[in-house]
Amino acid sequence: MKEESTDAHRIQGMQHIGIATKDMDRSLKLYRQLFGMDVPFFDSIQDAPLMDSHTRGETITKRASMVLNLQGGCAFEVLHADSFEPEAAKWEIGIGDLGVTTVQMKTRNLKRMHAHARSLIGDDCDAQISLTPWGDETFYLKDCDGNLFQYLEATDWFEDNGHPSGGVLGCSIGVSDMDKSLSLYSDGLGFDQVLFDEKTTFSDWQQLLHGNQSFRRVRLAQSNPGAGGFGKLTGKTYIELIEANDRRGRFIFQDRIWCDLGFAHLGFDVRGMESLGSALESKGFPFRCDTADAIGMGETKVHCTYIDDPDECWLEMIEVHKVPIIEKWGLFLDVQKRGQDEPLPRWMLKFLRFSRIKD
Repeated sequence: MKEESTDAHRIQGMQHIGIATKDMDRSLKLYRQLFGMDVPFFDSIQDAPLMDSHTRGETITKRASMVLNLQGGCAFEVLHADSFEPEAAKWEIGIGDLGVTTVQMKTRNLKRMHAHARSLIGDDCDAQISLTPWGDETFYLKDCDGNLFQYLEATDWFEDNGHPSGGVLGCSIGVSDMDKSLSLYSDGLGFDQVLFDEKTTFSDWQQLLHGNQSFRRVRLAQSNPGAGGFGKLTGKTYIELIEANDRRGRFIFQDRIWCDLGFAHLGFDVRGMESLGSALESKGFPFRCDTADAIGMGETKVHCTYIDDPDECWLEMIEVHKVPIIEKWGLFLDVQKRGQDEPLPRWMLKFLRFSRIKD
């Protein structure tokens, strides 16, 4: 029998990226075709009182759809504001602005994924493949709302359905004070393994806005990632913190609210929410909002909280209670009955393929 973790709480890793869009159906179709994000977990329209602290105290209504790529990687929570017309930033967001500025996607074969992206979106994808400063091939592209994505090769996969893309591998977050931000992401959230830390200009950013300037760039991973829940599906996840040396970045949601256009938040998969809250508060990062219990999104039941990083980047903590495997068959999973480090059965996760949407 597998020994259960004695930790009162655990951050299993990244779970999803929230992306607020202008045209939900257009974005979902693009994400299926371009990224292979074709398995919906839920799709519902609901009021969002939990987010009042990030919407100037007014409760908005939004449509949310959680979608994933069953080959591996984290999910997207695709959002659309139903009670107001979402706005884009009033300036072009660039490298070093504050908040999630780039989402990293995984692929088995970077050259094949590059050809796929160029054939589908043309010049919205880099014409050439470049190298990261740690020596890996990479390229960047933008979606229909101008959000920036980066591709990197990965070796940890759940299955193979032939699509050149996997799901989310990580993200890049602009910060104003690297040491202060590391106190949260490394010490508080467990992304304590420093894979890269340099202060210079970077050749793979030369084609990006502000990319010819000087930055401190720190790439983090978890030295002890959680193995439970969806860990085998999501795989290893990474956070890259970026501090601009030549200018002060602007918060990407300056003068805007949650569910305006862009990368709305970063979500983490956690167990032991109450203990986590106490630990984060002791480090100066208390919950800004808390459902205090499991809430429903369709048949999915989760406990959600939010904190802000030192630059107000919105971070969601999600403790999953119940998820539908195949809703129409009445097949659900009570995650809380499993140990923190007990992974979900592969056969059960593979059942999700019957929910795939094919264009």
